[in-house]
Amino acid sequence: MKHIDPSARQSATPKSSSSVLCSFRYAANGIRLLFARERNARIHIITFVCVLAAGFFFRLDVSEWIAVILVSGVVLAAEATNTAIEALSDMCSHEYHPQIKLAKDVAAAAVLIVVLAATVVGIIIFLPRVIALIF
Repeated sequence: MKHIDPSARQSATPKSSSSVLCSFRYAANGIRLLFARERNARIHIITFVCVLAAGFFFRLDVSEWIAVILVSGVVLAAEATNTAIEALSDMCSHEYHPQIKLAKDVAAAAVLIVVLAATVVGIIIFLPRVIALIF
């Protein structure tokens, strides 16, 4: 087992405001890369914009807005996590490996699970309003 000198480790807490700004820059770059490279992330953000428009149209109350924004954020975070897992897996090996397949499949499943949950939340919030609008 390799020994790591504790003094060589980076602190978990930022030491200055410039390191906090660097962290935000790294995160912003990650968001930019996510939407530039991942088709599914772009689909999720377009869906989110449509849901926001519907929310304004139907005048959601505060608790409904909280639910919509929370589930939408979880979907986008899951997609980002899935993308990171895929990138790291591809870096480890481009050849087929059952453990890499497992990691990628489970990460994709996580996205699907939160998308399905977000869809149910959307149906609960919007379906009664759409039905009332039509009838």
